[in-house]
Amino acid sequence: MAYVDGFVASVPNSRRAEFVAHSQAMGQIFKEYGASRVVDCWGDDVPEGKLTSLPMAVQCRPDETVVFSWITWPSRELRNEAWSKVMADPRMQSAGEPPFDGKRMIFGGFEVVSEV
Repeated sequence: MAYVDGFVASVPNSRRAEFVAHSQAMGQIFKEYGASRVVDCWGDDVPEGKLTSLPMAVQCRPDETVVFSWITWPSRELRNEAWSKVMADPRMQSAGEPPFDGKRMIFGGFEVVSEV
């Protein structure tokens, strides 16, 4: 069964190009270790909520944009094996800090239960 890692973060607008470059580099690494697909999206229509919202969840500031990303894996088992390899990859060590505040990023792993 397919498995998905999902991420939401906020990125300074001034660092959009850096975010795209970082995403492409990281995506290639994940694909080398078995990811089926890596998608990074720049927020375009992400409303602020009154009780909850994506901007509130990542404490998005006025000069930032919410990004939504996911990695699709063939299975949770492959994903679990790949993550340790990805994190040990020397390219990850030399990539430096991501162009966003990782402390405000939310993430999780999800079992696919429906796909149309």
